[in-house]
Amino acid sequence: MQGDRLYWWQTRWFVLAAVIVAAIPLIWPAIPPIVDLPGHMGRYRVQLDRDVYPWLNDWYKFEWSLIGNLGIDLLIEPLAPLIGLEPAVKLIVLSIPMLTVGGLLWIAHEVHGRIPATALFALPLAYGYPFQFGFVNFALSMGLALCLFGLWLRMARLGQIRWRAVVFVPLSCLLWVCHTFGWGVLGVLAFSSEMIRQHDHRKDAGGGHWFQSWVRAGVGCIPLALPMVLMVAWRSGADVTGQTADFFYWRTKIAWVLMALRDRWLWFDVASMAVIYLVLFKALRDPRIEYSRHLGLSALMMLAVYIVLPRIVFGSAYADMRMAPFLIAIAVIAIRPKPGTTFRHAAILAALGLSFYAARLTATTISYALFARDYEEELAALPHVPVGARLISFVGHNCHNAWRMSRLEHLPAIALERRMAYTDDQWSMAGAQLLTARYTAAGGYAHDPTQIVTEVKCAREWWRPVNYALARFPRDAFDYVWLIRPPAYNPRYTAGLVPIWRAPGGTSVLFRIDHSVPAPEASDEELGVPKWLILRMQRRRARLERAMAQIREERAERRERLERLREEQEH
Repeated sequence: MQGDRLYWWQTRWFVLAAVIVAAIPLIWPAIPPIVDLPGHMGRYRVQLDRDVYPWLNDWYKFEWSLIGNLGIDLLIEPLAPLIGLEPAVKLIVLSIPMLTVGGLLWIAHEVHGRIPATALFALPLAYGYPFQFGFVNFALSMGLALCLFGLWLRMARLGQIRWRAVVFVPLSCLLWVCHTFGWGVLGVLAFSSEMIRQHDHRKDAGGGHWFQSWVRAGVGCIPLALPMVLMVAWRSGADVTGQTADFFYWRTKIAWVLMALRDRWLWFDVASMAVIYLVLFKALRDPRIEYSRHLGLSALMMLAVYIVLPRIVFGSAYADMRMAPFLIAIAVIAIRPKPGTTFRHAAILAALGLSFYAARLTATTISYALFARDYEEELAALPHVPVGARLISFVGHNCHNAWRMSRLEHLPAIALERRMAYTDDQWSMAGAQLLTARYTAAGGYAHDPTQIVTEVKCAREWWRPVNYALARFPRDAFDYVWLIRPPAYNPRYTAGLVPIWRAPGGTSVLFRIDHSVPAPEASDEELGVPKWLILRMQRRRARLERAMAQIREERAERRERLERLREEQEH
């Protein structure tokens, strides 16, 4: 198997085909149906056209700054004027799985000299859960990080160490700008590979101490270190917010590695992960295959980072979840055949791996086509929304975190992208992205997650019950209300809301607000707010009133002291 002959899964034609077919699920949908992407598209519209539509500046503050989360934000600047915003976003997103598949196969080739048959089982992870969630800048940076790691390995194999040091200074900075996570993962992969290279080199020279290899690997990775300066500058800014919290949530960490292929069908996605774990287990037990030290160390170091990484980093949730599919993918491509393995055994594994890849791509294509149909049905409301309208949207959700996410959570942002309308689903966290909401008239209904509503109050969630949201949102601040597949609600709370569009056979409806009709009055109990939450709100209100009273007293005392000082000075 290590001779000059290349088998079909090791040829360039196969690699090219595997990369191209990775894009198939995204070809049909006009808008890639991944959860957060519509919200990002709304931000891109403000970014591109805030000077053309001046009211966007009244609602949103958009300010360019150097942050580690600008991948697609920068790429649409040249692309959108050429082909349009939606085609530009689709083209970029379509390239992400292709980069990921190409990067994994390139790494496998550089490490093993040939692409092992088992590497094909890693390819479906290009459509892992983080991609389905719509973390597009992150996913783009990870695809690029894998390709850059392949380049790092190739230049080391060719002995171009000094030239590599020169090239990777700007490349690492560009990767950091795309997304910080990709740069961090590249650093982990590069350090582990350099450690093995240094150890083997010293061993051939008569040494081989692991501590020396560790030190030399750190020195070898210095060309990747410049973004650390950018990181310090970014996180020390005056407007930066966001906490880092939720360390060692073992239950969720275990869940992320079990749902790394989560999409639509629980049984199919879990069974697919079982196949991957069976391959990983087989490498431990089968005498004909093994783990390479090179990528095995990389996988172990990524596992250590995954364990230490908290759930929330700088205010961005699901930080540890994002690493899970790539950790598993590196572990899979670390498997290789032992010397003497027969072609028949390898060919069987390659055929099974290819069948697994094809099955996952077929399922994802069907799933995306169904989600795209949902998008088309709901977006039929947009022609009824005037350009520049003030729109508040409520998207139905549930408290039990159903396996199949609706992908509708940020669909209201397409009204911002297509109709330049205000929508309440934009993220607003200074320092985490370039856009923040500043429409003060909207009050507590200005930004994400106010667009998500449920039938009852969900524990440990900010989402409001639908009746509460309909009764309490500030009607003077908005012109239209868009309900997208809402849970059951009391029609009493839609008084003054005039329906102008309804989804055929569905529950979605677009209302125009009649400002001459007063909003319905209802107590918190009537609106489904739990008693414990009412008591908490009352206690919080009482604390706020006491604090305000104390502030008023302190101000009165200061005024009295100032008056006495003035009188003393006059005397």
